[in-house]
Amino acid sequence: MSSPEEQAFRLLTEYSNGFMVSQVLFAACELGVFDLLAEAPEPLGAAAVAARLGTSSHGTELLLDTCVSLKLLQVETKTGKALYQNTELSSTYLVRASPKCQGNMLRYLARTTYLCWGHLTQAVRDGRNQYLEAFGVPSDQLFSAIYRSEDERLQFMRGLQDVWSVSGRPVLGAFDLSPFPLICDVGGCSGALAKECTSLYPACRVAVFDTPEVVQTAEKHFSFPEAARISFCAGDFFKDPLPEADLYILARVLHDWTDERCSRLLARIHGACKPGGGVLVIESLLAADGRGPLTAQLYSLNMLVQTEGRERTPAQYRALLAAAGFRHVQCRRTGGLYDAILAMR
Repeated sequence: MSSPEEQAFRLLTEYSNGFMVSQVLFAACELGVFDLLAEAPEPLGAAAVAARLGTSSHGTELLLDTCVSLKLLQVETKTGKALYQNTELSSTYLVRASPKCQGNMLRYLARTTYLCWGHLTQAVRDGRNQYLEAFGVPSDQLFSAIYRSEDERLQFMRGLQDVWSVSGRPVLGAFDLSPFPLICDVGGCSGALAKECTSLYPACRVAVFDTPEVVQTAEKHFSFPEAARISFCAGDFFKDPLPEADLYILARVLHDWTDERCSRLLARIHGACKPGGGVLVIESLLAADGRGPLTAQLYSLNMLVQTEGRERTPAQYRALLAAAGFRHVQCRRTGGLYDAILAMR
């Protein structure tokens, strides 16, 4: 049995190796390991995987065995040969053909977020995002930096499609939204959450409000079987008139901004809200003291390196909503990555 000192050192080593774990995941996705194994009629050996991917046998075997330790793959030995196949986890979330595949978001994390995190120390020193340091792009206008090219905008939007394919229903079902027939998803990006909303609440209609560039990309690259109940409106939600609605949704929006800009946006939504209408805020809630859960704390640091905002506690959101004039604020933790806050006008 290891000593407390050895256990502490092992924990420290796990923390310091954390970036290696994410790189294993990113590399396996980029190389197409999980798709190849999903399409194969039977488990494959490392040599066969390497031959089909065009990778080295040595590197492929190391990567596959590490994926086994991470429970991304499973292995069985037949006649002295290791044969690999996907686990339920990778089949569900890492194979392109799966409706819950997170591959687009993982590619965004690997190519953009990871590079920003390489400047975390400077972000802590400066208290600002790191787009200039990571990509040479000024971030005076935040989303001009985040959407710094059409390809980057499309990758981010596809990533959000992935996120809401898993997390959309739990947050939209946290409260009964059926009393709100007309909904506006403010900053609704590709319309992925709107799709989940119209599926969960068949009587509702959703207007997705986002910048002209995002709306153009959404209409060009994303399909909408529910087109009769989902519409797009272009504008700047800090300046332009908001579409009329019974309920406004702010999903992964307020965490991008300072308290001052959140207050401005919430006040605009309150002014646009019908009597009896409301706003649904969807974010990762911190614990009451701000010291957990760890995922929300990491997301908050991510807001530091990539945006102007932070994650917040329920009390902090209650204060912002109350100052904007909303009442009857209710917070619901879903047990997933994102939680829900409903407030009424």
